[in-house]
Amino acid sequence: MNTAHRPVSHRQLPDWLTEGAAAVDEGGHGRRGIVQFIGEWEDPATRRVTDCAIFLRPEGGGAEWIVADHRTLTQG
Repeated sequence: MNTAHRPVSHRQLPDWLTEGAAAVDEGGHGRRGIVQFIGEWEDPATRRVTDCAIFLRPEGGGAEWIVADHRTLTQG
């Protein structure tokens, strides 16, 4: 059995998780945001690349944040 890490593709994301969707970041203390973009992101600290990182912005504006693991998000 191959246990190598396989990157997440857009097809593996939940159906509700699309650009413009409201989401709650349970891994980020319950912050609520709107999905701005889903795409590649490289963590500057580890240099690890995430193929389907979720870029969120608070509703009404504010500082964007990035969620590398979509499993910490719930539909909001």
